[in-house]
Amino acid sequence: MAVFGKPGEHFVGTNDGVGAWSTRPKGHAGLWSRLILHFWALEAAKATLHLENDDEPNPVAYLQRAYELTKEATTSPNEWQGTTTACAAMLHYSTILEKPVLFVTNLGDSQILVIRPRDQQVVFKTIEQWHWFDCPRQLGTNSPDTPIANASLDRVVIEEEDIVLAMSDGVIDNLWEHEVVQNVTDSIRTLESGENGNDPRSAHDQDESGRGMTFVARELVKAAKVIAQDPFAESPFMERAVDEGLAMEGGKLDDISVVVARCKRRKG
Repeated sequence: MAVFGKPGEHFVGTNDGVGAWSTRPKGHAGLWSRLILHFWALEAAKATLHLENDDEPNPVAYLQRAYELTKEATTSPNEWQGTTTACAAMLHYSTILEKPVLFVTNLGDSQILVIRPRDQQVVFKTIEQWHWFDCPRQLGTNSPDTPIANASLDRVVIEEEDIVLAMSDGVIDNLWEHEVVQNVTDSIRTLESGENGNDPRSAHDQDESGRGMTFVARELVKAAKVIAQDPFAESPFMERAVDEGLAMEGGKLDDISVVVARCKRRKG
């Protein structure tokens, strides 16, 4: 599992390594997920420096390069095997539209979700990519998937104060979409009212430091964890499993990771 998100940055992402590799010799899915996201963020940052006024970023190409660099880093003499899903959102100001545009890339079953808190509305969400039930598209050892061939790319016009979430499937397998929206909007309301123990006048400063969105992310992780650990809970994963003819009850124990970002106008 790997996540990336820093206050003031234009790039957030979540990669989810396939845990089964931990049972195999030289298997290390966590390394694959971290390396790909690390190189992906670096490629995005480098490209941003060279974009001209009307140029668009190409996060799929950046992911392809990250994938190639990861393959190089995990071959002889440092051979490590693994696979990972990948999803990220990159913010870019369009001089043509004169609006901020989110470039969203996804490969696998993690998710980017964009919420407009004032309306409690989902502006956008990625669609999961599976080979078959519970086997997502993934990058790495013995996988036929590649960013260029299989990653999706969507352009989403967003507004100031919109919330962008990058989530592993441990969230969306345990919480329905309306529960995620409610949890996030409740956390934003708590943050801005000062009910979490912070001065509401400092909400903007908390955004600048990342503390505010960290609170929102932790609340969502806690909610997903409650369902994941409940053997009798109803969950989206259980519902999908039943649709596939599988007998299952309760939440799904899995890695649960969330990165939350809020779109803010840059000072100056």
